Amino acid sequence: MSQVATQIEENNPLVIKLQNGQTLHVESNEAIDANEIPIIDVAGIYSDKLADRQDIADKIREAAHRIGFFYVVNHGFDSKLADGVFEQARRFFALPLEKKMEVDTNLVPKEYVGYHALASYNRNGRKHHDLSEAFNLAYSAEQDPENPENDPGTSIWPSDLPGFKEAMYAYHTPMLQFARKMTRIFALALHLPETYFDEWTKRPEAGLRILHYPEQDASVDDQNGIGAHTDFECFTIVNQDMSGGLEVLGKSGRWIRAKPVPNSFVVNIADCFMRQTNDYFVSTVHRVINKSGKERYSIPFFYGLDRKMPMLPISSCISDENPAKYPVMTAGEYYLWRAKKAKQGDKADEE
Repeated sequence: MSQVATQIEENNPLVIKLQNGQTLHVESNEAIDANEIPIIDVAGIYSDKLADRQDIADKIREAAHRIGFFYVVNHGFDSKLADGVFEQARRFFALPLEKKMEVDTNLVPKEYVGYHALASYNRNGRKHHDLSEAFNLAYSAEQDPENPENDPGTSIWPSDLPGFKEAMYAYHTPMLQFARKMTRIFALALHLPETYFDEWTKRPEAGLRILHYPEQDASVDDQNGIGAHTDFECFTIVNQDMSGGLEVLGKSGRWIRAKPVPNSFVVNIADCFMRQTNDYFVSTVHRVINKSGKERYSIPFFYGLDRKMPMLPISSCISDENPAKYPVMTAGEYYLWRAKKAKQGDKADEE
Protein backbone atom coordinates (compact mmCIF):
# COMPACT_ATOMS: atom_id res chain seq x y z
CA MET A 1 0.00 0.00 0.00
CA SER A 2 1.56 2.52 0.00
CA GLN A 3 4.92 1.82 -1.93
CA VAL A 4 5.37 3.79 -5.23
CA ALA A 5 7.18 1.86 -7.96
CA THR A 6 10.06 3.85 -9.41
CA GLN A 7 12.44 3.57 -12.32
CA ILE A 8 15.97 4.90 -12.63
CA GLU A 9 16.38 6.98 -15.76
CA GLU A 10 18.37 5.05 -18.32
CA ASN A 11 22.14 5.67 -18.17
CA ASN A 12 21.85 7.87 -15.07
CA PRO A 13 21.52 5.93 -11.79
CA LEU A 14 21.31 9.14 -9.76
CA VAL A 15 18.03 10.31 -11.32
CA ILE A 16 14.88 8.75 -9.89
CA LYS A 17 11.56 8.99 -11.72
CA LEU A 18 8.61 8.42 -9.42
CA GLN A 19 5.20 7.24 -10.55
CA ASN A 20 3.58 10.19 -8.80
CA GLY A 21 5.19 12.34 -11.49
CA GLN A 22 8.25 13.59 -9.62
CA THR A 23 11.79 13.37 -10.92
CA LEU A 24 14.51 13.61 -8.28
CA HIS A 25 18.29 13.81 -8.34
CA VAL A 26 20.47 12.14 -5.71
CA GLU A 27 24.07 12.99 -4.95
CA SER A 28 25.05 9.43 -4.03
CA ASN A 29 23.53 6.04 -3.33
CA GLU A 30 25.40 5.90 -0.01
CA ALA A 31 23.57 7.16 3.09
CA ILE A 32 24.91 9.54 5.71
CA ASP A 33 24.11 10.28 9.36
CA ALA A 34 22.49 13.68 9.83
CA ASN A 35 20.44 15.27 12.57
CA GLU A 36 17.58 16.36 10.30
CA ILE A 37 14.66 14.18 11.46
CA PRO A 38 13.19 15.67 14.66
CA ILE A 39 11.99 13.70 17.67
CA ILE A 40 8.67 15.11 18.86
CA ASP A 41 7.17 14.35 22.26
CA VAL A 42 3.45 14.04 21.51
CA ALA A 43 2.13 13.45 25.02
CA GLY A 44 0.36 16.79 24.69
CA ILE A 45 -2.08 15.45 22.10
CA TYR A 46 -3.97 13.86 25.00
CA SER A 47 -4.22 17.13 26.93
CA ASP A 48 -7.57 18.81 27.52
CA LYS A 49 -5.91 22.16 26.79
CA LEU A 50 -6.01 23.37 23.21
CA ALA A 51 -2.76 25.26 23.76
CA ASP A 52 -0.96 21.99 24.54
CA ARG A 53 -2.31 20.33 21.41
CA GLN A 54 -1.47 23.38 19.31
CA ASP A 55 2.10 23.32 20.62
CA ILE A 56 2.52 19.78 19.29
CA ALA A 57 0.82 20.76 16.02
CA ASP A 58 3.27 23.62 15.52
CA LYS A 59 6.24 21.26 15.88
CA ILE A 60 4.65 18.81 13.45
CA ARG A 61 3.92 21.61 10.97
CA GLU A 62 7.62 22.52 10.87
CA ALA A 63 8.73 18.90 10.38
CA ALA A 64 6.03 18.12 7.80
CA HIS A 65 7.05 21.16 5.75
CA ARG A 66 10.82 20.90 6.08
CA ILE A 67 11.50 17.17 5.63
CA GLY A 68 8.19 15.27 5.80
CA PHE A 69 9.51 12.83 8.43
CA PHE A 70 9.59 12.89 12.22
CA TYR A 71 9.75 10.52 15.18
CA VAL A 72 7.03 10.60 17.86
CA VAL A 73 7.67 9.54 21.44
CA ASN A 74 5.37 9.35 24.47
CA HIS A 75 2.60 8.36 22.07
CA GLY A 76 0.77 6.25 24.66
CA PHE A 77 0.75 3.07 22.56
CA ASP A 78 1.14 -0.31 24.30
CA SER A 79 4.46 -1.78 23.14
CA LYS A 80 3.20 -5.31 23.84
CA LEU A 81 0.81 -4.98 20.90
CA ALA A 82 3.72 -4.26 18.57
CA ASP A 83 5.67 -7.17 20.03
CA GLY A 84 2.72 -9.39 19.16
CA VAL A 85 2.65 -8.22 15.54
CA PHE A 86 6.41 -8.67 15.13
CA GLU A 87 5.94 -12.23 16.35
CA GLN A 88 3.08 -12.77 13.89
CA ALA A 89 5.29 -11.41 11.11
CA ARG A 90 7.97 -13.99 11.92
CA ARG A 91 5.30 -16.72 11.92
CA PHE A 92 3.77 -15.67 8.63
CA PHE A 93 6.98 -15.18 6.66
CA ALA A 94 8.31 -18.52 7.91
CA LEU A 95 5.43 -20.31 6.17
CA PRO A 96 6.20 -22.33 3.02
CA LEU A 97 5.85 -20.24 -0.12
CA GLU A 98 2.84 -22.21 -1.33
CA LYS A 99 0.95 -21.33 1.87
CA LYS A 100 1.80 -17.64 1.54
CA MET A 101 0.75 -17.67 -2.11
CA GLU A 102 -2.74 -18.76 -1.03
CA VAL A 103 -3.20 -15.07 -0.21
CA ASP A 104 -1.27 -13.66 -3.18
CA THR A 105 -2.09 -9.98 -3.66
CA ASN A 106 -2.89 -10.64 -7.33
CA LEU A 107 -6.03 -12.45 -6.19
CA VAL A 108 -7.40 -8.98 -5.37
CA PRO A 109 -6.01 -6.98 -8.31
CA LYS A 110 -7.51 -3.59 -7.48
CA GLU A 111 -6.60 -3.55 -3.78
CA TYR A 112 -3.26 -3.55 -1.97
CA VAL A 113 -3.98 -6.53 0.31
CA GLY A 114 -2.54 -10.00 0.76
CA TYR A 115 0.96 -11.33 0.21
CA HIS A 116 3.60 -9.55 -1.86
CA ALA A 117 6.19 -12.20 -2.64
CA LEU A 118 9.90 -11.89 -1.97
CA ALA A 119 11.80 -10.08 -4.72
CA SER A 120 8.64 -9.55 -6.80
CA TYR A 121 9.30 -5.83 -7.43
CA ASN A 122 12.22 -3.86 -8.81
CA ARG A 123 11.25 -0.28 -8.03
CA ASN A 124 14.50 1.31 -9.11
CA GLY A 125 15.58 -0.94 -11.97
CA ARG A 126 18.50 -2.38 -10.03
CA LYS A 127 20.49 -5.45 -11.05
CA HIS A 128 18.58 -7.48 -8.43
CA HIS A 129 14.94 -7.20 -7.37
CA ASP A 130 14.01 -5.58 -4.06
CA LEU A 131 14.85 -7.97 -1.22
CA SER A 132 11.66 -7.88 0.84
CA GLU A 133 8.28 -9.54 1.19
CA ALA A 134 5.10 -8.18 2.72
CA PHE A 135 1.56 -8.89 3.86
CA ASN A 136 -1.13 -6.19 3.85
CA LEU A 137 -4.53 -5.93 5.48
CA ALA A 138 -7.13 -3.24 4.88
CA TYR A 139 -9.59 -1.29 6.98
CA SER A 140 -12.50 -3.33 8.32
CA ALA A 141 -15.61 -1.65 9.74
CA GLU A 142 -16.23 -4.82 11.75
CA GLN A 143 -12.99 -4.16 13.65
CA ASP A 144 -13.65 -0.44 14.18
CA PRO A 145 -15.40 0.43 17.48
CA GLU A 146 -16.46 3.79 15.97
CA ASN A 147 -18.18 2.28 12.93
CA PRO A 148 -21.45 0.32 13.28
CA GLU A 149 -21.25 -1.22 9.82
CA ASN A 150 -21.03 -5.00 9.44
CA ASP A 151 -18.37 -4.96 6.72
CA PRO A 152 -15.22 -7.12 6.92
CA GLY A 153 -13.38 -5.16 4.22
CA THR A 154 -11.26 -6.54 1.39
CA SER A 155 -8.50 -8.36 3.29
CA ILE A 156 -7.64 -11.99 2.61
CA TRP A 157 -6.23 -14.26 5.31
CA PRO A 158 -3.91 -17.29 5.40
CA SER A 159 -5.27 -20.62 6.54
CA ASP A 160 -3.75 -22.69 9.35
CA LEU A 161 -2.28 -19.71 11.17
CA PRO A 162 -4.39 -19.45 14.35
CA GLY A 163 -4.37 -16.11 16.13
CA PHE A 164 -2.84 -14.24 13.18
CA LYS A 165 -5.85 -12.13 12.20
CA GLU A 166 -6.74 -11.43 15.82
CA ALA A 167 -3.24 -10.20 16.69
CA MET A 168 -3.08 -8.02 13.61
CA TYR A 169 -6.33 -6.26 14.43
CA ALA A 170 -5.40 -6.03 18.12
CA TYR A 171 -2.69 -3.65 16.86
CA HIS A 172 -4.67 -2.11 14.00
CA THR A 173 -7.62 -0.93 16.11
CA PRO A 174 -5.73 1.24 18.65
CA MET A 175 -3.43 2.45 15.85
CA LEU A 176 -6.55 3.58 13.99
CA GLN A 177 -7.62 5.56 17.06
CA PHE A 178 -4.16 7.11 17.36
CA ALA A 179 -4.21 8.07 13.67
CA ARG A 180 -7.59 9.76 14.10
CA LYS A 181 -6.19 11.80 16.96
CA MET A 182 -3.14 12.68 14.88
CA THR A 183 -5.43 13.81 12.05
CA ARG A 184 -6.86 16.44 14.38
CA ILE A 185 -3.34 17.57 15.23
CA PHE A 186 -2.56 17.85 11.52
CA ALA A 187 -5.65 20.02 11.11
CA LEU A 188 -4.31 22.36 13.78
CA ALA A 189 -0.93 22.26 12.06
CA LEU A 190 -2.61 23.55 8.89
CA HIS A 191 -4.30 26.40 10.81
CA LEU A 192 -7.68 24.75 10.43
CA PRO A 193 -10.37 23.90 12.99
CA GLU A 194 -9.35 20.78 14.89
CA THR A 195 -12.45 18.93 13.63
CA TYR A 196 -11.89 19.87 9.97
CA PHE A 197 -11.26 16.29 8.79
CA ASP A 198 -13.63 14.51 11.22
CA GLU A 199 -16.30 13.83 8.58
CA TRP A 200 -13.73 11.92 6.55
CA THR A 201 -12.19 9.83 9.35
CA LYS A 202 -15.29 7.77 10.11
CA ARG A 203 -14.43 5.26 7.37
CA PRO A 204 -10.81 5.98 6.56
CA GLU A 205 -8.21 4.35 4.38
CA ALA A 206 -6.23 2.47 7.03
CA GLY A 207 -3.94 -0.32 5.87
CA LEU A 208 -1.52 -2.27 8.02
CA ARG A 209 1.53 -3.95 6.52
CA ILE A 210 4.12 -6.34 7.91
CA LEU A 211 7.45 -6.41 6.09
CA HIS A 212 10.35 -8.85 6.16
CA TYR A 213 13.79 -7.93 4.83
CA PRO A 214 16.36 -10.75 4.63
CA GLU A 215 19.97 -9.78 5.12
CA GLN A 216 21.17 -8.03 1.97
CA ASP A 217 24.50 -9.16 0.50
CA ALA A 218 24.42 -7.20 -2.77
CA SER A 219 25.72 -3.64 -2.90
CA VAL A 220 23.38 -0.67 -2.56
CA ASP A 221 24.00 0.09 -6.24
CA ASP A 222 22.74 -3.37 -7.21
CA GLN A 223 19.83 -3.94 -4.82
CA ASN A 224 17.48 -2.33 -2.31
CA GLY A 225 15.35 -3.83 0.43
CA ILE A 226 12.60 -1.56 -0.86
CA GLY A 227 13.50 0.88 -3.59
CA ALA A 228 13.02 4.63 -3.44
CA HIS A 229 9.33 5.56 -3.26
CA THR A 230 6.74 7.79 -1.64
CA ASP A 231 3.60 6.58 0.13
CA PHE A 232 0.24 7.54 -1.26
CA GLU A 233 -2.26 8.15 1.54
CA CYS A 234 -2.09 11.09 3.99
CA PHE A 235 0.54 9.87 6.43
CA THR A 236 2.27 6.66 7.53
CA ILE A 237 3.10 5.54 11.07
CA VAL A 238 5.99 3.07 11.11
CA ASN A 239 7.07 0.78 13.92
CA GLN A 240 10.52 -0.52 13.00
CA ASP A 241 12.72 -2.98 14.84
CA MET A 242 16.22 -1.98 15.96
CA SER A 243 18.00 -3.26 12.84
CA GLY A 244 18.09 0.09 11.05
CA GLY A 245 17.94 0.43 7.29
CA LEU A 246 15.25 3.07 6.73
CA GLU A 247 16.69 5.97 4.71
CA VAL A 248 15.14 9.33 3.83
CA LEU A 249 16.09 11.50 0.86
CA GLY A 250 16.93 14.96 2.19
CA LYS A 251 16.52 18.18 0.23
CA SER A 252 20.28 18.19 -0.29
CA GLY A 253 19.92 15.08 -2.45
CA ARG A 254 21.67 12.86 0.08
CA TRP A 255 20.19 9.76 1.69
CA ILE A 256 19.84 10.18 5.47
CA ARG A 257 19.69 7.21 7.85
CA ALA A 258 16.51 7.19 9.96
CA LYS A 259 18.07 5.30 12.83
CA PRO A 260 15.73 3.44 15.18
CA VAL A 261 14.73 5.41 18.27
CA PRO A 262 13.53 3.18 21.15
CA ASN A 263 9.79 3.35 21.89
CA SER A 264 9.10 5.64 18.98
CA PHE A 265 7.11 5.67 15.78
CA VAL A 266 8.40 7.17 12.57
CA VAL A 267 5.73 9.32 10.90
CA ASN A 268 6.02 10.42 7.29
CA ILE A 269 3.83 12.56 5.09
CA ALA A 270 2.32 10.81 2.06
CA ASP A 271 1.14 12.05 -1.30
CA CYS A 272 -2.51 12.81 -0.54
CA PHE A 273 -1.48 15.33 2.12
CA MET A 274 1.17 16.70 -0.22
CA ARG A 275 -1.49 17.30 -2.88
CA GLN A 276 -4.09 18.76 -0.51
CA THR A 277 -1.55 21.12 1.06
CA ASN A 278 -0.35 22.26 -2.37
CA ASP A 279 3.12 20.86 -1.62
CA TYR A 280 3.42 22.66 1.74
CA PHE A 281 3.66 19.27 3.42
CA VAL A 282 6.50 17.26 1.92
CA SER A 283 5.93 13.66 0.82
CA THR A 284 9.55 12.61 1.08
CA VAL A 285 11.14 9.78 -0.87
CA HIS A 286 12.45 6.94 1.26
CA ARG A 287 13.84 3.44 0.90
CA VAL A 288 15.19 0.53 2.96
CA ILE A 289 18.67 -0.96 2.72
CA ASN A 290 19.18 -3.87 5.11
CA LYS A 291 22.90 -4.12 5.75
CA SER A 292 22.42 -4.93 9.44
CA GLY A 293 23.73 -8.48 9.15
CA LYS A 294 20.37 -9.88 10.28
CA GLU A 295 16.74 -10.08 9.24
CA ARG A 296 14.71 -6.88 9.58
CA TYR A 297 10.99 -6.47 10.27
CA SER A 298 8.80 -3.38 10.24
CA ILE A 299 5.11 -2.52 10.68
CA PRO A 300 3.91 0.49 8.67
CA PHE A 301 0.34 1.75 9.13
CA PHE A 302 -0.87 3.69 6.09
CA TYR A 303 -3.57 6.21 6.90
CA GLY A 304 -5.76 8.16 4.51
CA LEU A 305 -9.19 9.71 4.56
CA ASP A 306 -12.51 8.39 3.28
CA ARG A 307 -12.35 7.38 -0.39
CA LYS A 308 -15.40 9.54 -1.09
CA MET A 309 -13.61 12.70 0.06
CA PRO A 310 -12.86 15.23 -2.69
CA MET A 311 -9.21 16.26 -2.27
CA LEU A 312 -9.85 19.99 -2.29
CA PRO A 313 -6.81 22.18 -1.67
CA ILE A 314 -6.44 23.38 1.93
CA SER A 315 -7.40 27.05 2.07
CA SER A 316 -4.36 28.02 4.16
CA CYS A 317 -2.05 26.56 1.50
CA ILE A 318 -3.24 28.45 -1.59
CA SER A 319 -3.34 32.10 -2.58
CA ASP A 320 -3.39 34.29 -5.67
CA GLU A 321 0.40 34.07 -5.71
CA ASN A 322 0.36 30.32 -4.98
CA PRO A 323 -2.64 28.81 -6.82
CA ALA A 324 -3.68 25.15 -6.53
CA LYS A 325 -1.27 22.85 -8.38
CA TYR A 326 -3.34 19.67 -8.59
CA PRO A 327 -6.69 18.76 -10.18
CA VAL A 328 -9.39 17.81 -7.70
CA MET A 329 -10.22 14.11 -7.49
CA THR A 330 -11.54 11.91 -4.73
CA ALA A 331 -9.17 10.20 -2.32
CA GLY A 332 -10.45 6.86 -3.62
CA GLU A 333 -9.71 7.69 -7.25
CA TYR A 334 -6.17 8.65 -6.33
CA TYR A 335 -5.65 5.66 -4.04
CA LEU A 336 -6.85 3.10 -6.57
CA TRP A 337 -4.72 4.59 -9.35
CA ARG A 338 -1.63 4.60 -7.18
CA ALA A 339 -2.24 1.11 -5.81
CA LYS A 340 -2.59 -0.20 -9.35
CA LYS A 341 0.60 1.57 -10.41
CA ALA A 342 2.46 0.20 -7.41
CA LYS A 343 1.43 -3.37 -8.21
CA GLN A 344 1.63 -3.26 -12.00
CA GLY A 345 4.11 -0.49 -12.79
CA ASP A 346 3.81 1.15 -16.19
CA LYS A 347 1.49 -1.63 -17.35
CA ALA A 348 -1.26 0.09 -15.36
CA ASP A 349 -1.25 2.96 -17.86
CA GLU A 350 -1.70 0.63 -20.79
CA GLU A 351 -5.12 -0.65 -19.77
